[in-house]
Amino acid sequence: MKLKKMLKATAIAAVASFAMGTAYAADLVVGLGSEPSSIDPHYHNLTPNNAMSANIFSRLIEQDAKQALLPGLATEWKAIDELTWEFKLRKGVKFHDGSPFTADDVIFTWMRAPDVPNSPSSFATFTKGKTMTKIDDYTVQIKTEKPYPLMPQDVSNVAIISKKAAEGATTADFNSGKATVGTGPFKFVKWVPGDVIELVKNENYWGEVPEWDKVTVKPIKSGPGRVAALLAGDVDFIENVPPTDIERLKGNSKLQLSQGISNRVIYLHMDQFREDSPHVTAKDGSKIKNPLMDARVRKALSMAISRDLIVERVMEGVAVPAGQLLPDGFFGVSANMPPEKYDPAGAKKLLAEAGYPDGFKITLHGPNDRYINDAKIAEAVSQMLSAAGIEATPETMPKSVYFKRASRGAEGGLPEFSFVLVGWGSGTGEASSPLRSLLHTYDKSKGFGSSNRGRFSNAKFDAMVEEALTTVDAKKREDLLIKATELGIGELQGIIPLHYQVNTWAARKGIAYTARTDERTQINLIHSSK
Repeated sequence: MKLKKMLKATAIAAVASFAMGTAYAADLVVGLGSEPSSIDPHYHNLTPNNAMSANIFSRLIEQDAKQALLPGLATEWKAIDELTWEFKLRKGVKFHDGSPFTADDVIFTWMRAPDVPNSPSSFATFTKGKTMTKIDDYTVQIKTEKPYPLMPQDVSNVAIISKKAAEGATTADFNSGKATVGTGPFKFVKWVPGDVIELVKNENYWGEVPEWDKVTVKPIKSGPGRVAALLAGDVDFIENVPPTDIERLKGNSKLQLSQGISNRVIYLHMDQFREDSPHVTAKDGSKIKNPLMDARVRKALSMAISRDLIVERVMEGVAVPAGQLLPDGFFGVSANMPPEKYDPAGAKKLLAEAGYPDGFKITLHGPNDRYINDAKIAEAVSQMLSAAGIEATPETMPKSVYFKRASRGAEGGLPEFSFVLVGWGSGTGEASSPLRSLLHTYDKSKGFGSSNRGRFSNAKFDAMVEEALTTVDAKKREDLLIKATELGIGELQGIIPLHYQVNTWAARKGIAYTARTDERTQINLIHSSK
């Protein structure tokens, strides 16, 4: 307890000193709602993993709080012809072990990132179909088969690792720290899953050196538990403030909050590739042909869900009803797709037209520690579906188990579940990211459909997305993304969007954080108030 008080006193002194114009370092204790499933930055393309990775590893191109691109380990980049991009690398950068950063590390990273064994959601989305070549120690070029305007955005999603430290390394080697050698603002010390992650300042960081000497990260799965820890002074900063606590914390003079809308859509994926789907039966339990293969049934499910009630009752008003993949203001958003109108009678009628007048039974699987109120959302959706005659049962589990089973838990490495609650944040800040990852036909060799757990597939839709990804003209590309969204969701109901998250961070007075649209809690961006 004495040590804890000393650390607190040091932190307070640092805040006071900063206000006087002199910054002194201090320790910081952070409470995370969702810890990463691995420290390996290429194992799982998932926000908690990518957020933690950004503290330890750098990227060639970084993203600011609104996902605008910034120089990272590349100081400049440009397209030198229709099929070739060139990146000039930052000189004088050292990895945490003191070894120099060069083009060899970038090439090694590009080869490893898409092929990490057992990845639940790989980084192939960003690397497939692109060939990287070393020009000299500080210049690399990437060639594509077709013109590709999103190259900088893709590059900004791949963490650069050390060839010297990681050659031959497994995901377990990253988790133990053996291979966890980056160029980021913090050095990795240790990870005890479910208990603690420790980081220390990288004094030789190429960017702005963080003000915190040591950071202790505590995973606190329970929202009320995180709030209690903050109020008790056990942690200095928390993410994912539960909606029910926001107004109360706003009124606490010892705390300060930051809040902003996310690029993350919470949605439902449906099995559309198996006639015998494992978690769908008739009301009497007998086998039936998978009804989710019929677009009318998928549309009926969407009509039976009240987004307004979810936002009002489950999310305490801290969310925005969704009709597509991204909220207003992002690139590629259609003006013609408001949230589906709640219409349980219309849903019953549509189910009858599709041959299911008595409905059916189904299990809705989801995580219970990944998204804001995820388990409560699964329960609410299941209850709403009963009004349309569908007997739905929610079944939730920790994300460490859920994503593996949802992605490849069935025989042959196929998705296990029939009906799943998931979320997706756009890594590129535009609609191309979810369109190619969630709805394009699954094709591991090309990096398409990497998280298409319902295996939605439509040739016309695929062609639109692929054309958008090779269209340099921004207006034409945006039109194609809008048309693809209107076809894939509006007409074919490949997925069912529910709502966009609004995220809230809270800290003790004197600590500030700018809300990010990508939801990341990046510890080097936590500052003493200035």
